[in-house]
Amino acid sequence: MPNTTSLTAPHLLGDAPGPAIELVVMDMAGTTVTDDGLVIAAFDTAASSVGLAEHGLERDDARRYVLDTMGQSKIEVFRALFDAEDRAQAANTAFEAAYDARIDDGVKAVPGAAETITQLRDAGIRVILTTGFSPSTQQRILDTLGWNDLADACLAPGEAGRGRPHPDLVLTAALHSEVSDIAAVAVVGDTSNDIMSGRRAGASVLVGVLTGAHSEDQLRTANPTHVLASVADLPALILS
Repeated sequence: MPNTTSLTAPHLLGDAPGPAIELVVMDMAGTTVTDDGLVIAAFDTAASSVGLAEHGLERDDARRYVLDTMGQSKIEVFRALFDAEDRAQAANTAFEAAYDARIDDGVKAVPGAAETITQLRDAGIRVILTTGFSPSTQQRILDTLGWNDLADACLAPGEAGRGRPHPDLVLTAALHSEVSDIAAVAVVGDTSNDIMSGRRAGASVLVGVLTGAHSEDQLRTANPTHVLASVADLPALILS
């Protein structure tokens, strides 16, 4: 069992010291960015556009699946929901259009997120932002927040391999940063898929935060090493 840090003791990394953290791979939506339920609103628009009934068990089940799979690549979510590839692609296109149209009003930084990233980088730790959105939607979020130069790099599924819970985004970030050891990587996210992705990649520090889609109980199903109230608490953990 991992040594799981409580919310009241974010400074404890465990009984045995590990390698110094060289890279933090940090999720965006729900972790460093809030969107006030925009994902579900955009999903509803996309689902209606491809003919899914607006009310009833099928819509309820699909919405629940979207919540359960938060953090995963959105096109993969639509492929799981809709059998035909053309229908999945159409739903994904409609989703991105609906989400992008509301980014300016709906997307905000999690309090302390930008300061956390800056503090880690000032301490010599690289920070790479990752997402389950497409590269174009990720870029729109970065543009809206003025974050284009905030992190060392930003990665999205497709160009950086498969989305979560596969390890590709974390491994690509580690290669990009030329870390000395995969154990020198910390992964931070608001969903069990973020944690699972980091575990499969071999990261030694797996941090769940409670500002996004999944509850503490849901996060703990993926065996994080730590659960924090917010990414704002991360410097106390990583830099201690």
